[in-house]
Amino acid sequence: MFSEQDITSLLHRHANGDREALDALIPLVYAELHRIAGAQIRREHREHTLQPTALINEAWMRLAKSNVPEVESRAHFLGIAAQAMRQILVDHARRRKAGKRDGGIRVELTPSLTSSEEPDDALLALDAALKILEAKDARKAKLIEMRFFGGFTAEETADLMGLSVDTVRGQLRMAQAWLRKEMLKAG
Repeated sequence: MFSEQDITSLLHRHANGDREALDALIPLVYAELHRIAGAQIRREHREHTLQPTALINEAWMRLAKSNVPEVESRAHFLGIAAQAMRQILVDHARRRKAGKRDGGIRVELTPSLTSSEEPDDALLALDAALKILEAKDARKAKLIEMRFFGGFTAEETADLMGLSVDTVRGQLRMAQAWLRKEMLKAG
């Protein structure tokens, strides 16, 4: 069993240019990445062709090609991976939406976006609103990303971000209300 320190050490080695460290990291965090990928794909419509393993592989390829910022911890790495997965799904939604501009976006901010009639619209609207929120309040955007895209519970999010559970829940409620309002303005 590998410790949090082992994972952090591999992340720091990668930040210092050791490409093999990144390859050694994947088996240590794969189960968590698969859980995150599964949570994100469950929010997609049923005809989605991407499977969790494929989403992990595509995110991994993006991370390996890019200059991953200095990663501070396992939680930080998982957040970066979840963000990469979200961007892949957004890119897929944009490709599917190309040529089908019809407005009428309806989105429910719940852990499952599958209740929306147009999942691509919902995902794209949520992504646009999250980018605006990130510019205004990066912590709230990170909380939303961890909860709804990373699939973390409020307790896990609190632990990973060093916050109290009450703070996480309160900040999530405020962020959700802001996102609903922003998405209604856009829709």
